[in-house]
Amino acid sequence: MKYVEPGPIERADAEMQFATGKSFDICDALVRITYNEPDWRWAQECCLRFAEHPDSGIRGVAANCIGDLARIHKCLDLDRVFPVLRKLLTDENTVGYAEDALSDIQIFMGKKLPKERKRKKEIQ
Repeated sequence: MKYVEPGPIERADAEMQFATGKSFDICDALVRITYNEPDWRWAQECCLRFAEHPDSGIRGVAANCIGDLARIHKCLDLDRVFPVLRKLLTDENTVGYAEDALSDIQIFMGKKLPKERKRKKEIQ
């Protein structure tokens, strides 16, 4: 198997690939966006959108791409990203991807996932 560098993709073409619903097409578009899209916010939104997909493989690639965005751009909207990665940490199929993304965020952005605050029980 030979490695092929993920080439750029136009937004309209990426959206067409997403619309196929096919795992390969979605993952291919996510990776190509992650590595080539200069607008990190749009790329991040694509990743967040698919981080909640029913297919755990797609969720894993989306998490991995979030980590790659941190590495490439050194910038993410962590208020949006952390809750999604926290949820992926609870899924046995995506926990490794979420841990890797959080590691990349810590290494390349110097930010850690904040500890969850315990909720106070409501007084009735």
